[in-house]
Amino acid sequence: MSTSGVGVQSRYLAQGLIGTGKYSFRCYGGAVKHDNYETIKVSDDFVIKPTNGFGDQNMLRMTLATERPDVLLLFTDPRFFIWVWEMEDEIHQICPIAYNHLWDNPPWPEYNRVLYESTDLINCINYPTYEMVHERFPEKTNYIPHAVPKQLFFPLKEDERLRFKASIIGKERLDHFIVLYVSRNARRKMPSDVIISFKQFLTELEKKEGHRKASLIMHTDPMDPEGPNLHHVIDMLHLKDHVIFSKDRINFEQMNALYNIGDTIINRSVNEGFGLPTLEMAMAGRPVIAIKTGGLTRQVEDHVTKEMYGIGLEPEVKTLVGNQSVPYIYEDFVSHESVSKAMMQMYELGPEGRKALGAKALAHAHRDYNLDSLIKDWDASLTKLTDDWSNGKRPPRWDKVEI
Repeated sequence: MSTSGVGVQSRYLAQGLIGTGKYSFRCYGGAVKHDNYETIKVSDDFVIKPTNGFGDQNMLRMTLATERPDVLLLFTDPRFFIWVWEMEDEIHQICPIAYNHLWDNPPWPEYNRVLYESTDLINCINYPTYEMVHERFPEKTNYIPHAVPKQLFFPLKEDERLRFKASIIGKERLDHFIVLYVSRNARRKMPSDVIISFKQFLTELEKKEGHRKASLIMHTDPMDPEGPNLHHVIDMLHLKDHVIFSKDRINFEQMNALYNIGDTIINRSVNEGFGLPTLEMAMAGRPVIAIKTGGLTRQVEDHVTKEMYGIGLEPEVKTLVGNQSVPYIYEDFVSHESVSKAMMQMYELGPEGRKALGAKALAHAHRDYNLDSLIKDWDASLTKLTDDWSNGKRPPRWDKVEI
């Protein structure tokens, strides 16, 4: 029930499927550590058991034995569920395995093949993942992107937007051009580089317009151990008067207000499976700036007509990186100058130009990232999965042969 990306998308999916009257969920509430480990009953059909991490094999064995589920549904990075796939033969004695899946970037992750082979339904959140997995496993792979409820993120009336802007950043900044960064402070999100690009934009703004009326709002923890100390970064770059940190977890109403006061949002992650903040920004009727990588590409550009819903930045350098658990994956980079120019381009559109571009982004979000469609498609794919399972279309069991 948290406001994390995986948390909210899990909730939207569970509550939407429960709303059909056909589903009941028993969930592990994964986290590093909880304050309270008592089982939470959201409703009769929505029960959450807090766990350290994402659970363990003994806990899952007990759940399989007591609940006898129709489907085991996984959602988040596959590295967190290796222990589940290691016992897939036990799980398949009870039920099929479904996976709400995305992969950040090509190349095709051959090292994940055994995971896909052990999974009975793979619903892909971004299109690059769908292309890679569907080519190898067409019989069980679908494209179902994330979606956001319309009642959570939406455009505010102008007087209300200005009132929020004054209360959040002060009346003295009411005439400022506002760039948002809403992401974790972590290396792949490039927060320090966003700040450098913003400084270049400020310098160019002063040259062209004779003022520096612009602010960067960073909704992130500047002291996150996964990223740099952003306080020191802005000190080094002499930007204390132009960078505002919003580091507390806030509710949906407050997030919607934050999106509405922004003139644009920037995502220049080196790889990005989906990028929920850009979709939420579009739902608020505001245009985005995003590098065309992973799930961001289709958010910022129509894949058929090439119509733009913001400013899409082509990757300028691709590097092949990896580690012992993810042997290889591409990272996509764009220069500080390209990001700075995109900020200036968005500024020069003016309020009316940004409003028109934001209206296109909003229509695109409602059409292509529709929550009703997500629930309908998940319902159809789960129904087919359970029907096939009941009719004997199951993975071959292990045979024991005595020699």
